[in-house]
Amino acid sequence: MSKSVLIVGTGLGGLATGLRLISRGYKVTFVEKNHKAGGRLNQLKKDGFTFDTGPSFFSMPFEFEELINDCGLEMPFSFVELEPLYTVHFKSGNKKFYLHKDIDKLSAQFEGIEDDFKNKFTAYLNKCEALYNDTVDIVIRQNFDNLPAYLKALMQVNPAHLGVLLKSFWAQTGKYFKSKEARQIVSLIAFFLGRTPYDTNAVFTLLSHIEFRHKGYYNIKGGMYTIVEGLLKELLQKNATFHYNTEITDFTSQRDTLTALIDKNGKAWEADIFVINADAAIFRGQVLKHKKYSDKKLLKKSWTMGYLTFYLGVNIKLPQVEHHNYFLGDNFKTYAKTVVSKSRAIKNPYYYVNVLSKYNTGCAPEGCEALFFVCPVPNLLNKPEWSDKDDIVNGIIADFSKRIDKNIVPHIVSKTVYTPEDWQSMMNSFKGTGLGLSHKMHQIGALRPKNHDEVYKNTFYVGASTAPGAGLPMVIISSKLATERILKSEPAI
Repeated sequence: MSKSVLIVGTGLGGLATGLRLISRGYKVTFVEKNHKAGGRLNQLKKDGFTFDTGPSFFSMPFEFEELINDCGLEMPFSFVELEPLYTVHFKSGNKKFYLHKDIDKLSAQFEGIEDDFKNKFTAYLNKCEALYNDTVDIVIRQNFDNLPAYLKALMQVNPAHLGVLLKSFWAQTGKYFKSKEARQIVSLIAFFLGRTPYDTNAVFTLLSHIEFRHKGYYNIKGGMYTIVEGLLKELLQKNATFHYNTEITDFTSQRDTLTALIDKNGKAWEADIFVINADAAIFRGQVLKHKKYSDKKLLKKSWTMGYLTFYLGVNIKLPQVEHHNYFLGDNFKTYAKTVVSKSRAIKNPYYYVNVLSKYNTGCAPEGCEALFFVCPVPNLLNKPEWSDKDDIVNGIIADFSKRIDKNIVPHIVSKTVYTPEDWQSMMNSFKGTGLGLSHKMHQIGALRPKNHDEVYKNTFYVGASTAPGAGLPMVIISSKLATERILKSEPAI
């Protein structure tokens, strides 16, 4: 008889884990707080426009290919490689850089800005590649049963990288580049981890290798939510069941075994195995009442910043804007060092703009564009009140209009704004954090909340705040690690 699995949450990690398990004969049921699947990887349809609400591109497509192959399926969505990867706009001089994987095209833009850029960038990428090759299989793609096992694995890493572990991302870029433009552009990827180049460890410069050499970045035809739709289709064909508008608030147990999770309406959801795709730290504390994850203890952990996101439908085309764009000001150091902790930083914010309709014409009416803005901001720990959101959004729109030499204000026909308050409400994110727990050195690897529960032997975790960390590829890896845990704990079926 098939073992039953209850998965709490339908984010990418939950869906991927469910697909791996159902492909192995388990009976899988999902419960989801919201009215549709996807978690942060979601979609907004409004006024004839379609917007990706969370991740708008991804790297490491081979992790998706591994997932689909592992489940014996054909890829249910199509990748589109980005070229350029993205653009970066500097306010000073209104300079725009196109980030190409072609090193000659990229280097030509730094003439007169960073001497000998090509050789410097090549040396930098060589180090990033070595970091990636020497750590990804040892530290990222495996489970650790205890801290000694993790420390033993770390000892296998090439000792040549020891100096990197003692530096920040920003300090490491300074070893190779002198110009602010080169250092800021190379350091932008640290923001993808929910922190800044000044408080992200230099080991994460390995991400630059992934950006510029190892496959690059991709979008999905039809928008990123097509990933969710594709996985949902496969799960439904395999008879997975989904229950939406179902929020888990309590539990029952017998000794070291979880017997049921209880929703806010009092219904008990029983299963043999429980997989939690809600935040691994928050669920342990708020639902399972583990003292190690009490609110008091959670406040002492390091969390990612918040995100202010807004979605604009405009009734004009914007050929001067690429698919993925970063707009930086003149205060990079001040902004980066204060955005996590001080609300005043957002008076002169940096922001990202995704034009989903650029290559997905069905996402906007004819002659229109769908724009998705993301602005790094303090989370609710440092800015608990967002009554000024309209002023902030209007300031960004005005800056964007000036930078592209086109006032879009009269052309806005659809507008939706989400603050960290909204993200906390929608996703149960701790204090409105964008990506859950940060990737500080004391919160990675075996030091991150484990993907198996400390008390209940039949309870497991998947997602950004457990191993190995945040980001779509990492969450796919997380599903593989959680599945391995489950299979190891259960007799073959």
